[in-house]
Amino acid sequence: MGTTDRGRRAYIGSFTTAGGHGLTVAAVDPKSGALTALRSTDAVPNPSYLAPSPDGRYLYAVSETPDGAAAAFALTPEGPALLAPATPVDGGHPTHLTLSAGHLVTANYGSGSVSTLPLRADGTLGDRATVLRHEGSGPRTDRQEGPHAHAVLPDPTGHWVLSVDLGTDSVRVCTLDTASGALTVREEVPLRPGSGPRHLAFHPRGARAYVVNEFDPTVTVCRWDAGRGTLTPLNETWLLPDGASAVGTYPSELVVSPDGRFLWVANRGHDSISVLALGASGGTATLVTTVPCGGHWPRDLALHPGGRHLYVANERSGDVSWFTLDQETGIPSPAGSVAAPAASCVVFA
Repeated sequence: MGTTDRGRRAYIGSFTTAGGHGLTVAAVDPKSGALTALRSTDAVPNPSYLAPSPDGRYLYAVSETPDGAAAAFALTPEGPALLAPATPVDGGHPTHLTLSAGHLVTANYGSGSVSTLPLRADGTLGDRATVLRHEGSGPRTDRQEGPHAHAVLPDPTGHWVLSVDLGTDSVRVCTLDTASGALTVREEVPLRPGSGPRHLAFHPRGARAYVVNEFDPTVTVCRWDAGRGTLTPLNETWLLPDGASAVGTYPSELVVSPDGRFLWVANRGHDSISVLALGASGGTATLVTTVPCGGHWPRDLALHPGGRHLYVANERSGDVSWFTLDQETGIPSPAGSVAAPAASCVVFA
């Protein structure tokens, strides 16, 4: 899985309305993977999801509030410094964000929309959002009465932006106009009704994508054709051991190993990490085992850039746990944890 000198700092997002510290920076021990919390800022409420800039100079956060906003921080030796007041995204409860083609893109769960804001040269955000509003619903009337965009991600080529909608059981493949910031839907790909797709990750070779479903513990394996911008569901894999009940289990996040051999998924409720072995082409995913996540309600899962350690943000137990990965089997072994109230996200820069 390789090693790297990147990732000497971890950034932990949390829900300030649930007692979280906001945005916390932690030192990362390069050998053990251990985190040591250094300082926090609550300059933005509920910075529940984070995305660093490719050059490591800036960090972007959603503000998961009813009105919805996004914020830019400079990453200084003293810690994250808010560059400007948070910018409205014209969407409610943004849960996820990404950077693509000079823009910040947010998935707005509450309003079922996706917003784009231009990125300025100084790292700040433009003050006017362009919004793509999803339409549709799903069979679960309690959670799918309308669209609920939950994740946005550029494909490996950077030509497409994919938005995953839990409320409409679909993934939208979009183009992004770099001048206006407008997203245009190329196709809407239906997934199994009632599955509740939540997040998506690509295989490193680029021809496969994996969608984790929230309403039952499954991952949908898809073929991805970057030339045409088409996503084709192929099969599903169950994430729990034989005989385990799916009641009260809500998968949250998934991570693919850099060498494309393994896929890890966090399961809230079951409070576990599923370890899946991927076939040679990435077209199959086979459950190897599940291991305890080290806390309660694992909301986020992150792989250190060095590829040797896996991190879990356990929202309800208020900690981030880390694991050492067996390089042959992909099975995580618990290695430690650090207190992080209402933790929701971990990224590295």
